Amino acid sequence: MKQHEEEEKSLDFVFYLVGLVSGLFIGAIIDKGFTWIAVGGVLGLLTAGFFIAVLVKGRGEKA
Repeated sequence: MKQHEEEEKSLDFVFYLVGLVSGLFIGAIIDKGFTWIAVGGVLGLLTAGFFIAVLVKGRGEKA
């Protein structure tokens, strides 16, 4: 009988979503105009990408 291995689904979109929403929220709090909301969103996405690439690197490795 062949065992069926489940593939782990990537949940990286959660990090990007949290980064985007928090960046948009912080951009809105700055209250300097609508351009800062977009800048906050971009910075949030960049922060999420950095977090995934550097800090979460190797989370899928099995010992």
